[in-house]
Amino acid sequence: MTENEIFVGKKPLMSYVFAVITQFSEGGKGVVIKARGKTISKAVDIAQIVKNRFAKDAEVGPIKIGTEELEAKEGGKINVSTIEIPIKK
Repeated sequence: MTENEIFVGKKPLMSYVFAVITQFSEGGKGVVIKARGKTISKAVDIAQIVKNRFAKDAEVGPIKIGTEELEAKEGGKINVSTIEIPIKK
């Protein structure tokens, strides 16, 4: 994990939005929002809120999608979708 990566989890949506804005205000030129599984839609919402409300001059993309193979709790392997959304200011 690098400084400019934000992993989306269970925190409220605006926590991640403010994390992106904080990265920009500290001189960061770009941030990558990363999510997998059920949090993918939250990552898209975060990118849209940042672009439309806080950093109208920001550029989004190119977006990367993929699949990770993880160990299931019950044993075995499961495939989980992933997304990476870069935002540059």
